[in-house]
This record gives sequence, C-alpha cells and structure tokens, in this order.
Amino acid sequence: MSPQPLLPSWVTWWQRPFPDANTLLLSGRQPALVDSGFVGHSEETADWARAHAGDVHLVVNTHWHSDHVGGNALLQARGAGIAAGAPEAEAISRRDPGCCAAEYLDQPVAPYTVDVPLDDGQILRLGKADWEVVRTPGHTPGHLALWQPEERLLVVGDALSDYDVGWVNLALDGPDAAATALASLERMAELSPSVLLPSHGPVPADSDAALAAALRRARRLVDDPDGAVWYGARRIFAFALMIRGGIPTDEVEAYLHARAWLIDAARLLDRTPEVLAAELTTTMLRSGAVVLRDGRVHAAAEHVPVAPESLRVPHPRAWPASEPR
Repeated sequence: MSPQPLLPSWVTWWQRPFPDANTLLLSGRQPALVDSGFVGHSEETADWARAHAGDVHLVVNTHWHSDHVGGNALLQARGAGIAAGAPEAEAISRRDPGCCAAEYLDQPVAPYTVDVPLDDGQILRLGKADWEVVRTPGHTPGHLALWQPEERLLVVGDALSDYDVGWVNLALDGPDAAATALASLERMAELSPSVLLPSHGPVPADSDAALAAALRRARRLVDDPDGAVWYGARRIFAFALMIRGGIPTDEVEAYLHARAWLIDAARLLDRTPEVLAAELTTTMLRSGAVVLRDGRVHAAAEHVPVAPESLRVPHPRAWPASEPR
C-alpha cells in the first residue's frame, strides 16, 4: 500500500467507513468541518471534532446527501454555521420536499438550515487558509469542491475516489447528468492538485492517476446510460441495507417496490419495478455485493452499524420552517 500524502498540520483527515462520508477538520481560530457524516453517528462526529479542535465554527457541505449532512443539525444546535452550494442552500431554505433527496432515497436527514450559500469562485477562510469554492455539479446539481491553491489540496466530495466516481441520477437530474459530472472532473483535473481529498476511501497516493482513472470511468457512464442507471441503483440499495442492518429476506422485494428511485430506474431501463427489483437483488447476490445472513440481506461492503432509533427523523416535507439565524 502506498503511503498517504502528507497533509499540513492544521488539516485532520478522518477516513470513515460507510454509511459516513470522510470528515475533514481544518483547525484554526475558527475551526471548520467539511461534511458531517450520517445522522446515526452525529454525536460521534461532533465529539470527535470538539476533541481535536474545540467548537466547530462552520460546517461546509460538499453536497446534501445523507452521509454528508447527517451531523449538521446537532452541530448547528451547538453553535456551528452551515455552508452549502447555492442551489441546495436555496432549496433547504424553502423547505422543498425533495431536499437532500432524503425521501426519494429513503435516507434520513435531521432538519437543518443553511447560513452561508456558496457560489463558484467564492473564497472561504477555513482553518488557517483561504479556500476557493469550485462548482462541480453532476453527482448532485449543487455539488462543490474546495481548492486550496498554496498547498494544492482539492476536496472533491463524491465526484471521485481512489476506486470510483460518484453515481448520477438520470431520472431526477436529467439525461445530461453524466456529461455534467464528466465536465466537472475535467475542470478539477485542470487544477493539477497535489492531493485529492475524497469523501469515501483513502487519499489517493497519485492524484494524476486517480483523476485519469476517474475520467475514464465517468466517460463510461456518459456512453452507457443504462449502465449509469444500474450503477446508481446498486449504490442506493447497498446504502439502504447498511443503515438498516440488512432487510429481512422476505421483505426485500416489497421494500424495493415502494421506492421512488427504483420505480424511476425501472422506467429508464424499460422494465417493471417488480422485474428490476428481482434482477437487482439477484445480480448483487451473484456478484457478492450483498449477502444472505441470519434471514436478512446485508450489504457486503465494510460499514458501521446504525442504531434504528437514530433513523426516526422527519422527511423534509415535515421539517419545521427555516428560521433565519
């Protein structure tokens, strides 16, 4: 295994298994946190940040999926501000029912507000350095990266990892979502970062090689829309299994038939939801992505258990009105 690139002393990197995104802590007079993990582990996130840097002044979300914003509510209650890309910030402020795709994906997110909407090119003081906001839509329309030019550090969110690229939602975000994601990767490659800080997996030992591989993978999603739909469906289903400690075998198909994301995927693949649900389960069992154990279907990838009671938060359509702070 190649050694992890050295990071400045004021940068603390926490590589976390699913269902949490990796967490980046930037120490200084006003400590900042980039992404806040899954709601089921929000206490752990907040306690870790406080132990390493004191009270968090600002949380910056690369995007609004549940594994990136789950600690927002708790950290905000403890005094932190929340910053997010403008399109998602505006939807959060309006309390749009589709916020965080939480109901659509069946992934719980505790209610929060956004204090600082972020636009492309905006400069943020995070920790001991200035960072530039780089809009990188594709995985979500409001996805952003953070660029620190002196250290040549690039926070890439879910745009890429050492082994993958972010899935795209052709049903919600349109048929050009994969091309948009590819264009965002091309923009990031033009920055020639020395260190990539992804939201999942390790820090790549070779940034150029990781970006080149990501560009190839993203191009495949553009060239194969059906493959992109399958890729997203597998990722969403695996995450559902992770946060629920698996699903009883005899309940899996009913669970899938009721999911909006599966119904949309079936439409795009010209299948019925029933056929797609059966295919999805069968192919993931065959590949080893999911396993049968103790009468339940489980995700095979490494992940940390989630307490069932932590999932009991309202969907965004039932969030209280956003109060200006």
